[in-house]
Amino acid sequence: MLNQVAEGVLIHESEFCRSNAVVVDGAAGVLLVDAGIVRDEMVCLADDLRAMGRSVVAGFSTHPHWDHLLWDVGFGPAPRYATARCADTVRARLSAPDFLDRVAQMIPADIVDRVPLGLLGVLTGLPEGETQIPWDGPRVRILEHDAHARGHAALMVEAHGALIAGDMLSDVLIPMLDTNAADPIEDYLAALRLIEEVAGDVEVLIPGHGSVGDGEATRERIDRDRAYVHAVRDGRQVSDSRIGPSAALDWVADVHEQQLETLARQGRRGTAE
Repeated sequence: MLNQVAEGVLIHESEFCRSNAVVVDGAAGVLLVDAGIVRDEMVCLADDLRAMGRSVVAGFSTHPHWDHLLWDVGFGPAPRYATARCADTVRARLSAPDFLDRVAQMIPADIVDRVPLGLLGVLTGLPEGETQIPWDGPRVRILEHDAHARGHAALMVEAHGALIAGDMLSDVLIPMLDTNAADPIEDYLAALRLIEEVAGDVEVLIPGHGSVGDGEATRERIDRDRAYVHAVRDGRQVSDSRIGPSAALDWVADVHEQQLETLARQGRRGTAE
């Protein structure tokens, strides 16, 4: 079911990892960001849009991870955009003959048969440095960075004060660093600074996973994510409810430990005193 979170902005939350598909209404149809995860949910979303008399005229994937690259035939043949670097990454991965098999192995066994992979990653890369999605609707500003994944984008729907954050600023996921990058910690801190520049204009925050927040929550989540990254960088004990006994997703604590081990092995985090 679609829920309106701001004027002209609606979300559909998946059963998988509390993932948010985002719909932005435009003149001739809607922009669909990170379309969803399981087939029946995407069919439901397409049916809801048809019932509203709206069609999908453009799609966007915030970054090149499988759960943000899916699509269903019910959304139609609209162009699906991404940053140039995101699209390049996906194109390179799709060129590997076993890529879809490897993606299937990443998907939890209880939903793998319900995830449509046939249209995964069919993207049009925008020109390098493009700062706006080309569509007939409210201006959607692209805030490109390298936190979490190369060519990741947060989107600011300026007329409605809506920040679509991709896999950042979540209340259920910790900052997940791209440990394959040359400097994953600084990449993440730089992205937080970039988003912080627009935080004063945010009225509604939509993370890729987790709860929608307001402007105050945006600033709080920036501070919390920065505190996490600083603690990891400095080798200090991390105190964060997203990995504690009350965590909404119990596997996040394992991701945290794996992240610490990888960074320590790479010599990218300090040693606690």
